[in-house]
Amino acid sequence: MKITVLHTNECDKKKCTAIKMEKLRKCTIINNIKKIPNNTIILNPFAEKSVSFKDRKIIEKKGIVGLDCSWNKISNSKKFFSLSKYHRSLPFLIATNPVNYGKPCILSTVEAISATLYITRFKKEANEILNGFKWGHTFLELNHELLESYSKAKNSIEVVEIQNNFLKSKKYLN
Repeated sequence: MKITVLHTNECDKKKCTAIKMEKLRKCTIINNIKKIPNNTIILNPFAEKSVSFKDRKIIEKKGIVGLDCSWNKISNSKKFFSLSKYHRSLPFLIATNPVNYGKPCILSTVEAISATLYITRFKKEANEILNGFKWGHTFLELNHELLESYSKAKNSIEVVEIQNNFLKSKKYLN
């Protein structure tokens, strides 16, 4: 499966998980929005539809595209989010990367790709992509219960229901 990252050059290159993924030969970095492969799953934190097992065949055939940008400047990347019909957001997960450790929903690129793979039942690949990151497997350990639940959901609606039930039980929602 093909993993592509659109890199916007907004981050600290020493801490950039996309650059490290490319060095480890786990993704291809592109800098031009026009080079995004057609009909891939595009990870978009503003998408109305969550990634789910139903996206597995698209990922298998066409791949995943992540956006590597600064969370502080993400609204500047609106053009990226107008591409493709297969935009997917990720459900609630906790970051374990050194920059955003413990923060909900502010994942690094490698965490987002790993979560997408796990939820679509590419669990072995989700583990493998985190190899080379000292803290990588902590992401899967900390989020294990949620990732397992999300991976058992048949579609986006079920993923969102699982997320909302979890958040209500933890009193994240009123």
